[in-house]
Amino acid sequence: MTDTYDVIVIGAGPAGYVGAIRCAQLGMSVAVIDEYKQKDGAPALGGTCLNVGCIPSKALLDSSEHFHRVHSELAGHGIKVEGASLDVPQMIKRKDKVVSDLTGGIKQLFKANNIEWLQGHGKLLADREVEFTPHKGKARKLSAGNVMLATGSRPIEIGAAPLDGDRIVDSAGAQDFREVPKRLAVIGAGVIGLEMGSVWNRLGSKVVLLEAQDTFLSPVDQQVARESRKLFEKQGLEIKLGCRVTEARKGKTISVHYEDEDGKQTLQVDKVIVSVGRRPHTDGLASEDANLLTDERGFVHVDDYCETNIPGVYAVGDVVRGPMLAHKGSEEGVMVAERIAGHAGHVNYETIPWVIYTDPEIAWVGRTEGQLKAAGIPHRSGTFSFAATGRAQAIDRKDGIVKVLAHAETDRILGVHMVGPQASELIAEATLAMEYEASAEDLARTIHAHPTLSEAVHEAALAVGKRAIHKAN
Repeated sequence: MTDTYDVIVIGAGPAGYVGAIRCAQLGMSVAVIDEYKQKDGAPALGGTCLNVGCIPSKALLDSSEHFHRVHSELAGHGIKVEGASLDVPQMIKRKDKVVSDLTGGIKQLFKANNIEWLQGHGKLLADREVEFTPHKGKARKLSAGNVMLATGSRPIEIGAAPLDGDRIVDSAGAQDFREVPKRLAVIGAGVIGLEMGSVWNRLGSKVVLLEAQDTFLSPVDQQVARESRKLFEKQGLEIKLGCRVTEARKGKTISVHYEDEDGKQTLQVDKVIVSVGRRPHTDGLASEDANLLTDERGFVHVDDYCETNIPGVYAVGDVVRGPMLAHKGSEEGVMVAERIAGHAGHVNYETIPWVIYTDPEIAWVGRTEGQLKAAGIPHRSGTFSFAATGRAQAIDRKDGIVKVLAHAETDRILGVHMVGPQASELIAEATLAMEYEASAEDLARTIHAHPTLSEAVHEAALAVGKRAIHKAN
């Protein structure tokens, strides 16, 4: 084990491990320090996303969707299933295997790229030195030409509902329930709350989401948000806005006390998921004499290319400004690696897609109509319903809409928003169109295969110019 590297990366989540691999591809010697441990205490690569975030939650969403379809939808296809039952421990076991396979895959990528994985805590010191403290053993100093900080984020905890790892849990704990709770409260109706609430709602829980904000999904285009809420409530999710949770008192059941516009309220549930957001995981990341600049919330200050106030020290992913999205962090890691190597790496923050993996899925890229109005940007919009496409009808996935926003004068696409089947995949077309600065006319004149779900995107682009074929303009 050497003590000097071209690059030391602290953190092995999507931002850190992708940045490390790109550095290695560009010929640099790389070490990655990561302190993550699995439930059994074994070190694992991949950070929150692969271990207790993006990947396991999607595995459970998929399993719960299969269960829901067996019980509620397949009969309409002429498929009758009798005696189907739910095995939650097997569902969790499958989820854990998906995680294990993927984190093991990163380990093999590190080996193939000659990246040294150091298991323990990393702390930035002065002069681009790093203190490495292994899980077992004494701390020692390492040095590097460049350092990349990529320690990710942690769930925000609230005093009104302290986590106990059993009945009151965060999003990670919500992925390990061994049985379906009869009544479930989710504090926070954002991305994570909706996804976890959807999992357990499909499996039979009575789910109530308590959201402090008065607006449902405020980052989402509000036409799409209103359509989404209507669909979620139709599925059985109860969404309460403007709720301030004051206490979660444990007894035989959990009494969740909250206040809304009607005054003090109480909700009796069996489990509580706390999902009120995440904060950057920068505690203990740097020594005082390193002079790393952070703000009052713990975010590391960086320039447009993710370099900190310390030359040669970079920060990427959830520890810096911008959305806390795995793909955003990964692209920042690649950008930093390429700039260290002298290339012209960059990230276009205007074309970062967002996805909420509910059913139907919500996805968007670019600005919302509300943002355009607030900025005084003249624009036109076109919408189209999935129900008017042949493919959505054929696969019984008719809910949802696509909305395209374009500049009123130049026709350049400014935003695309959708709720509907496979929106997570369909948004890639819109992202690519915006990356190439396409117009709504460009998208409208692009031939889309028939019958496909993507025809809804095509027709929404046509609708910007009031030319949609399968819609009365």
